[in-house]
Amino acid sequence: MKVMIVGAGKLGHKLAEAMVYEDIDVTLIDSNSKILERINEHLDVLTVTANGIDISVLKELDIKTYDLLVAATNSDETNTVICSLAKKVGCKKTVARIRNPEYMEQLDFVKTEMGIDHIINPELATSQAIEKFLLKSYSFHSDDFASGKVTMVDFNIGYMEEFVGKKLMDLKGFEGLLITAISRDGNIIIPNGSTELIENDVIHVIGKSNDIKRLSHRFEEGHIRRQIEKVMIFGGGKIGYYLAKGLMASNITVTIVEQDKNRCQELSQKLNNVLVIHGDGTDIHLLEEEDLASMDAFVGATGYDEQNLLMALMAKQAGVPKTIAKISRPNYIKIIDKLGIDVALNPVYITASNILKYIRGGKVVSVSLLLGGEGEVTEIIAGEDLPYIGKPLAELNLPEGIIIGAIVHKGQVIIPNGKSIIHANDRIIIFSLASDLPSLKMFIKPRKGGIFSELWNRNKCTR
Repeated sequence: MKVMIVGAGKLGHKLAEAMVYEDIDVTLIDSNSKILERINEHLDVLTVTANGIDISVLKELDIKTYDLLVAATNSDETNTVICSLAKKVGCKKTVARIRNPEYMEQLDFVKTEMGIDHIINPELATSQAIEKFLLKSYSFHSDDFASGKVTMVDFNIGYMEEFVGKKLMDLKGFEGLLITAISRDGNIIIPNGSTELIENDVIHVIGKSNDIKRLSHRFEEGHIRRQIEKVMIFGGGKIGYYLAKGLMASNITVTIVEQDKNRCQELSQKLNNVLVIHGDGTDIHLLEEEDLASMDAFVGATGYDEQNLLMALMAKQAGVPKTIAKISRPNYIKIIDKLGIDVALNPVYITASNILKYIRGGKVVSVSLLLGGEGEVTEIIAGEDLPYIGKPLAELNLPEGIIIGAIVHKGQVIIPNGKSIIHANDRIIIFSLASDLPSLKMFIKPRKGGIFSELWNRNKCTR
């Protein structure tokens, strides 16, 4: 498969990195040669210093031989034009990053008229992820799979005696649940029953949604879980706007603190039932005056990671039950669990997951990147011609870095063991390390001539 990415910013870089893991032939275009030089130092991609909107550049690179173009520059309009030009000169599929809320109500028209196959909006996707987390009845970061039947949560064990120093096989109350991975000091460990837990390990647990809910209630005993009714958002940018709009639809009272006076006026006009405060959101006295302690949740959504993390931590210390920070720097991922805030979300990883799902085709239902892309959870629908159909998992010889976390067979969730068998049309949730993604592709490679061949061939490198 050949993919051209226009725009070597954080999203373009992350996409290129993820695609290289999958043996996709990547061409990365940007007008900044220094950025491309840094990327070339550690990624095996073709880099071209040029303006992606220049149709002569697209033709010179033989765009008609590419399966996909992703336009990820900082300009919605530029991305739209690039996709349109690429499609007209022969590129098979195009994806555009479009972020302006004013365009969201006419996306179908834009896609049809401009020849865009898929549109991504990092801020909207991030706000939806935050909203989903806020409306859950427990405070662990989680992802849902199989239409909500399966849930995976990240749980920091802290200094809890029933975890620290214990082997996984000795843990109580984990019947029917599977610990797929452990995050320790920013690294992912694939455990077995003899793996011993240490202080501040983060365990990634997968199971039936009801069993996960019982687990969360068990470890939140003594903590008052209150329904989310009041939320304070620090930052009135696109994420703040989308989130406030979504929360309003759920009858949640929203307060936005924004430093830019003009933006405050704009938000007040667009969000009639939201209280918009003009002020410095890093001023704890201002937040206290606005009754921070009475909030059920606090969201740091400015363009500055440090401010978002600091104020989310301050809100937690003020007694706010749920605190969330939007971050964009990958190096902060490894310290989040030690800060005490509930969750940090990165729009780049959320968007990259969205695009990877699109690339992999219709049988791939969802993709979630973990720890900055070092791990991945993928949900797929098992086709009839996949090689593992009808075989016990113990006979598949899976690499250590690939774990079948759950199987949904005829609507019933199975947490598998070595004797479990995958049937055609089952939904399977697979955890894999990024280093084992090539093995994962071999695992889902269909038999020659099977109905899954088109999906597989679409993902083969066409160098």
